Amino acid sequence: MTKQHRADMLLLMVTVFWGASYILTKIGLDSLSPFNLTALRFIIAFCVSAIIFYKHILKIDMSTVKYAFILALILFGVFISMTFGLEYTSASNAGFLVSLSVVFIPIISAVILKQRVEKRVVIGVCLAIVGIALLTLNSQLKVSIGDLLCILCALLFAVHIIVTGVYTQKVDSIALSVLQLGFVGLFSIVFSVFTETVKLPSTGLSWFAILALSILCTAVGYIVQTTAQQYTNATHTGLILSLEPVFSAIFAFAFLGEILSTKGYIGAFILLSGVLVAEVDFKSQDKSKLTEVKSVKEDVV
Repeated sequence: MTKQHRADMLLLMVTVFWGASYILTKIGLDSLSPFNLTALRFIIAFCVSAIIFYKHILKIDMSTVKYAFILALILFGVFISMTFGLEYTSASNAGFLVSLSVVFIPIISAVILKQRVEKRVVIGVCLAIVGIALLTLNSQLKVSIGDLLCILCALLFAVHIIVTGVYTQKVDSIALSVLQLGFVGLFSIVFSVFTETVKLPSTGLSWFAILALSILCTAVGYIVQTTAQQYTNATHTGLILSLEPVFSAIFAFAFLGEILSTKGYIGAFILLSGVLVAEVDFKSQDKSKLTEVKSVKEDVV
């Protein structure tokens, strides 16, 4: 197995973890308030990551602290909007809507970084809008507050990815990643103290959900993604990560019994199609295949 194949398998594993995070968050919310749950998730993730990568932590400078603080503010918004959103919408809806971040990234990059928006992205956005309408609009043509929060989560997550890409070029990426987890945990516990009753999970199932969210979905997920992307290309990464809402829907059906309406499944399919169209450069894929075929022919001759 090549390094790229191993990297793709690791990314698939992360995608499964992230797909399961929606149902795990739902379970955690049965006994914990949103800020409380987020605080536990990130504090545990920070402790585990800091122990593993303590050598990187010992070398941090003020620039790393500043960038981590900024990233943590954005990431805090990502997870709080998702966690509150899951109180008012289904895990299936949340998974598909958060996947919109893939569509938002090139749009935000065009506005902030002045990068050109490709035609496939425009087509993907149009498909995504149709999919969102079918997935979220009820008979009164209204979108629930939970769905709106999940769309906000996707927008913030796209911003986080873009800003992370800028900051990782300036400081140690692992130290930056670990430190931002700690800051998110700190922000969450402060908000929880002033707005909620801080407590620990009261059941074995709640503890399982929190530990799985902390260790698998957060600590392992973000570190493995960063490492694996060094050995595979952006197209592979985008395709694999775009499967996240599919896994979220599977887990939601298997463990929560969530079933979308026919209109919802059509909307989810169109939304996922829009994400794939925006993410995959088919022309580039065709060119690379032609290049491979030509090189093979030349070798044979």
